[in-house]
Amino acid sequence: MSVRELSTGLSYTYNRGLRTATASIVKVDIVVALLLMAQRRHRGLTGWERRSAARAVKVSDNAAASALWSAIGGASGLATAHRKLGLRDTTPGPGGAWGSTTTTAADQVRLLTALTSPKSPLSARNRRYVLGLMSDVTPEQSWGVSAAGRKGMALKNGWLPRPRDGGRWTVNSIGRVRDRHGHTYLIAVISHRHRSMSAGVKTVEQVAKLVTQALTKTLSKTANRR
Repeated sequence: MSVRELSTGLSYTYNRGLRTATASIVKVDIVVALLLMAQRRHRGLTGWERRSAARAVKVSDNAAASALWSAIGGASGLATAHRKLGLRDTTPGPGGAWGSTTTTAADQVRLLTALTSPKSPLSARNRRYVLGLMSDVTPEQSWGVSAAGRKGMALKNGWLPRPRDGGRWTVNSIGRVRDRHGHTYLIAVISHRHRSMSAGVKTVEQVAKLVTQALTKTLSKTANRR
C-alpha cells in the first residue's frame, strides 16, 4: 500500500515491490490516457467518449472500458500515457486484457497525484472531470479506501478472482479521502490471494484506516511541537 497526505507531502509505502493485476482500477488509468490523447489533439471528449468514461468509472462497466481501451490504442496507448504521467512500474495488459495490467501501489499514488496536482500533464478541467467521476461511483462499489474518510471521497475499486492464484481474489482500491481532522490523503491499497472478495475488501479497508490514523497522529504531534 502507499499513501500521501496532500498538504504536507508526508507519505508512507509498505511492501514497495508488490505488483498485482489492476483489475478494474485501471479504468481510471484508461480514462486519463483518453484525456491526454484528446489534449494532444486539442479537442474535448465526444459524447460517446464521455458516456463510456462515466460507465467505466461510475459502475465499472467492462464493455465501456474495452471500447475505451481500443480507442486509446490498447496497451501501446496506455504505455504512452504512463510515460507522460511518470508511472514507472505499471505494465499494460496484453491484447484486450486491460484488467491484467500490473502495477504497484506507489505508481497508483502517482496516478492519483496527476489528478490533484497543478503540475499534472492533465488540464485542471480534465483533473476535475476524472475526480468527479470517481466521486460518483455507484453506492455498492464505494467500499475500500473510503473507510479512511468519506468527506471529499473520490475512488475506484478493482476485484478479480485469478486462475493463476488458484481462484483466489485480487482486491484493490485507490482514491482521495479526507479524514475528520481535515487531512486529505491519496491512498492506494493493492492486494491479492484472498480466499474471497469479502475477505479482500475487509483487509483493504482495515489497512486504509490503520495507516491514515497513524499518519494523522504523526501530523498532530508535529503540529503540537510547533
